[in-house]
Amino acid sequence: MKKIGLAIHGGAGTIRRSTMSRLLEKEYRKGLEKALKSGWNVLEKGGSSIDAVCESVISMENNPLFNAGKGSVFTHEGKNEMDAAIMNGVNLENGAVAGVTGIKNPILLAKCVMEKSEFSLLCGKGAEKFAKKNKLTFEPKEYFYTEKRWNQLQKAIKTGQAFLDHTNFEDIKKKEKYYGTVGAVALDSNGNLAAATSTGGMTNKMFGRIGDSPLNGIGNYADNNSLAISCTGSGEYFIKLTVAYRISALMTYKKMSLKKAADYVINKKLIEIGGDGGIIAIDKKGNIVLCFNSEGMYRGYVNEKEKFVGIY
Repeated sequence: MKKIGLAIHGGAGTIRRSTMSRLLEKEYRKGLEKALKSGWNVLEKGGSSIDAVCESVISMENNPLFNAGKGSVFTHEGKNEMDAAIMNGVNLENGAVAGVTGIKNPILLAKCVMEKSEFSLLCGKGAEKFAKKNKLTFEPKEYFYTEKRWNQLQKAIKTGQAFLDHTNFEDIKKKEKYYGTVGAVALDSNGNLAAATSTGGMTNKMFGRIGDSPLNGIGNYADNNSLAISCTGSGEYFIKLTVAYRISALMTYKKMSLKKAADYVINKKLIEIGGDGGIIAIDKKGNIVLCFNSEGMYRGYVNEKEKFVGIY
């Protein structure tokens, strides 16, 4: 059997051991372990990388700790608007959705767009109509409500700012940042790569803002000739650099290794323009890289030899 591997992330930012309770850290690690297991079970049985990344992301979308699906943050209007993207490295087929509400697992809608439409990206009411047509599961607004996220919105409204995921009022004053996105990348036994990314966006988001997560080639990308990658970070900066494809291009045209290309983009070019965050990626040989320039990133990976889960 050829090499198989899987990596996941659950967001990045100013994540410190000193400010996280042991109980909360335990819950995050448990959530990451569960997401890894969900995707690895698919790969271990000879399943496809597409199905593996979907299962891992679904696991995190269903976990209120992560800013995706059930744990999504609130917009200025008090809604949960979600984005997601998926890409198949075999043929560069991709699907994405942006600004959708009520859909239990946005990543499944992105997959549906890829497999059952001639489009790459659907948004808002149109995407929701497409979801209903394809009988995807919807949930009432109460399903997405968490007290923690609602309280974040109230504090954000008072400050007049939009902010990301786990940030609290003290963090705002200190200008500390937390990027709430989840993602998964995988290499299956047929040598095929896939990537999936999902997010609830920014707390107190206005004007229909869309970040990098649903943009294949920027926050999400897969190509069997290079890598599968999922990003998390300051979205506007990732968009400026077309981060996902830039790393792939460095590998393809400059013949850089995955590690060298990721380090160059995340720890040099992104920092130069004021951006922060990180990526998870796997190349066609099964090499895995978890690269970030923030203080922490919820992350993990698994292959035939080892398993790892980290936060700081």
